[in-house]
Amino acid sequence: QVQLVESGGGLVQAGGSLRLSCAASGSIFSINAMAWYRQAPGKQRELVATITSGGLTTYADSVKGRFTISRDNAKNTVYLQMNSLEPEDTAHYYCNAPGVLTTARSYLGVWGQGTLVTVSS
Repeated sequence: QVQLVESGGGLVQAGGSLRLSCAASGSIFSINAMAWYRQAPGKQRELVATITSGGLTTYADSVKGRFTISRDNAKNTVYLQMNSLEPEDTAHYYCNAPGVLTTARSYLGVWGQGTLVTVSS
């Protein structure tokens, strides 16, 4: 069993910053890529950023230059630093680990429960 737990969401004014965290726990042997997604009301879930175990990152065009994804492999934790927030960034943010290798040597895809980010204008 593997779980992802997000934290750090909340209400912030436009131009402000928030830092999201996602901690993985359970029967983990290793985690390759991790990612952040978001889903705004009435919209489809979209990919925000990804990071490999080696630290290679990708970003959606809408967040490039404002958001930074990072991870601490020793803690099985991924972060999303969000700066210069805009009302359009308002959404539920979800952590995803598509390929968790468990101690039983099986692969799992895992999602967190989400954390709400609200940006006021």
